[in-house]
Amino acid sequence: MARPPTAAQRRVIEDADPGTGRLRGTDAQLAALVRLGLAFRHPRPPHDHFLTPAGHRLREAEPEPAPAAPDPGGGVFAARAGGAEEAPPGPSRAREVRDAWQGLVELRRMTNPDSATDRPCGWERTHLVRAAALALEAAGHQPENATAPGYRVRATPQPEAVAVYGPALQPYAATLEAAGWQCGEYTEARTRTRHLLASPRRV
Repeated sequence: MARPPTAAQRRVIEDADPGTGRLRGTDAQLAALVRLGLAFRHPRPPHDHFLTPAGHRLREAEPEPAPAAPDPGGGVFAARAGGAEEAPPGPSRAREVRDAWQGLVELRRMTNPDSATDRPCGWERTHLVRAAALALEAAGHQPENATAPGYRVRATPQPEAVAVYGPALQPYAATLEAAGWQCGEYTEARTRTRHLLASPRRV
């Protein structure tokens, strides 16, 4: 199976006739289930669709919980964007960051159309600062805080772009590019401060 069925496709599977496995749904839903190997189209008229053995197994299995976004609106985990107001991380921070990054990679696999994990997903495109900060911290870079220099990730007026400041722009760029972002180095006209402009790669 290329990827798990969508919630709508799952409902079609769950509503299948318990005895025969006959399916009811839109033509698009039924065709998608055939492509996923979860249904087949009967060769004889009226050409109804039925669950395959894989479809029956999926219907009978316990539904898997959808993966949570690594930082859905400021929950338990909060990505560190850097700034003098942030306190140094505690001893459990490394584990939290590792788990959050693994959750984000899984979210990419589940939500990117081609299941790609090397390219940012929709959640990252709507949470640019947190997504870029998580990629940097997960790679071992330290955010700026009151006691030490480090990276700072800030929103910009440009769509789908964040600015990254800090003492080591080249390593930050390498990390973000490896995580599926594209980066360019710029100098601010007024302050002459160097920074990265980073945006999620689409292909």
